Amino acid sequence: MTPIHVNMDIALQPGYSAYEIDSDRDLQITFRGSEQSDVFVSVKKCGALRIRTYAAAGAKISYLFWNNTDQKLSVDESHEVMGNGDLTVAYGECNQAETDRNVYVALRQNHARALLSSATLVNCRKNYNMQVVNYAPDTYGDIKNYAVVLEKGNLMIDAIGKIVKGAHGAQSHQTSRALAFAQGQRAEILPELLIDEDDVQASHALSMGTVDEDQMYYMMSRGLSRSQCTSLISSGYLMPIARTLDNPQLQEMLAKEMERKMNALCSM
Repeated sequence: MTPIHVNMDIALQPGYSAYEIDSDRDLQITFRGSEQSDVFVSVKKCGALRIRTYAAAGAKISYLFWNNTDQKLSVDESHEVMGNGDLTVAYGECNQAETDRNVYVALRQNHARALLSSATLVNCRKNYNMQVVNYAPDTYGDIKNYAVVLEKGNLMIDAIGKIVKGAHGAQSHQTSRALAFAQGQRAEILPELLIDEDDVQASHALSMGTVDEDQMYYMMSRGLSRSQCTSLISSGYLMPIARTLDNPQLQEMLAKEMERKMNALCSM
């Protein structure tokens, strides 16, 4: 894993690469890709963090940002996708520190595609502002957020899909789901669709609720503790984020880490 301690401008190579951000400084990091690349970024420690990415025409790039900080993290991100480019940006958060994340994706040219996805175990304040803008015809944007909110968790997601005038044939979709296990938590998800063109497709799906007590009772009747049930249900809800990148060793490592952190948080 390549360490990042200072500002960097990184030209991505084809294939898999991994980076670890570990700095007390405010940082700005730029990633540029023109081919097919899978990128894992672990954030261990950082001041204010600015991320800029650029996917050239025809590029297929997937990022998985993994929050391992034990202190508040503030992130400002901007992602640009050119013609026929395909971008995935995913976030995994099972840590016990606050997060403020502002994400902007620009689909600049025809047939550009982008997926934003997040999986968050929430036991403190997590605040996301996510926006995908279709600037060109036949572009495709999608936002998928999944969260499990524990006691004292405070989740705020503002998810915005925007299609500008002239972006005919564009698509903007959203899915957000939050599951709560306890009283004393707060979750608010605001899906927004801002459409300024007629010939488009747009949708959003939102579900927020508490865990089914009958399901919990059944699992506990099989000999599991309540904290074990909570951890198992959380894993099923959030674990798919670990499979964002096609790297079996990374997937196994992240799955074990998520399981360990979920067990610890759910037993508190």
